[in-house]
Amino acid sequence: MSSVLASARFSVLDRSRIREGRTAAEALRDTVDLAREAERLGYHRFWVSEHHGVPGVAGSAPTVLAAAVAGATRTLRVGTGGVMLPNHRPLVVAEQFGVLESLFPGRIDMGLGRSVGFTDGVRRALGRDRDDADADDFAAQLDELLGWFRGTSPTRAHAYPAEGLAVPPLVLAMGEGAAIAARAGLPMVIGDLRDRDRLRRGVDTYRAGFRPSPWASEPYVVVSGTVAVAETPEEARRILVPEAWSMAYARTHGTFPDPGPPSDRRHAVRSWPDGRSAPRYGRPPRPPGPGRRG
Repeated sequence: MSSVLASARFSVLDRSRIREGRTAAEALRDTVDLAREAERLGYHRFWVSEHHGVPGVAGSAPTVLAAAVAGATRTLRVGTGGVMLPNHRPLVVAEQFGVLESLFPGRIDMGLGRSVGFTDGVRRALGRDRDDADADDFAAQLDELLGWFRGTSPTRAHAYPAEGLAVPPLVLAMGEGAAIAARAGLPMVIGDLRDRDRLRRGVDTYRAGFRPSPWASEPYVVVSGTVAVAETPEEARRILVPEAWSMAYARTHGTFPDPGPPSDRRHAVRSWPDGRSAPRYGRPPRPPGPGRRG
């Protein structure tokens, strides 16, 4: 094992996926159980996500779930990957993280993103349209949020108990996120291991434009990706096949089936019951006929 790998700190991000035949409540409890196991194994962080209206995903209220995870563990850093800031008022986000930090001092991470939902229906339900300017004003929302912790809001209002606390903010870098994180002087989380060149460009952009701030004196990058560990690359890919099949299945069925043996799922991922070819990854084709589901 290389010295770099040996010194690396590993973390977990969980979306609370609902497995076939199980309930959303069970999925959320499974997340808490997974956090306990991650702590036992020595992982550094455990983050939960924010998804609205996504079939098969129960993780819709990350600060609430983070409280449950932090309460069930002792040493893990616990956070959000992330709270989608355009969906919330910065004051409320500051207050929520202030409560978390007050209850679990020194263990909370404030991961922040800028997504406003993946479908028109979800965006409308959140009060955000596709062309909503607020969704493109993430940098200003981020500055307002951090101002509540500093006690510098021009409204002269105060965010209790957040004011005066130092909850580490991390920006989820999607699109312009790397440049925004750099200008704000904040740590950055970046993903997409499938496109290494794009990932490197994002990191390079961040490091080149980074401005030291009270939150971070130098660039800090967290790399996120789906990882399988095995003796060989071939065996690692074999482990990932059931999960790829499970994700494709959930797009049209609304639940994530329990992955079976990789050999059983490999054929299922490559072909459909009517004999049509199917992509190994991505959205499966819609079944034929008037009864198909979108």
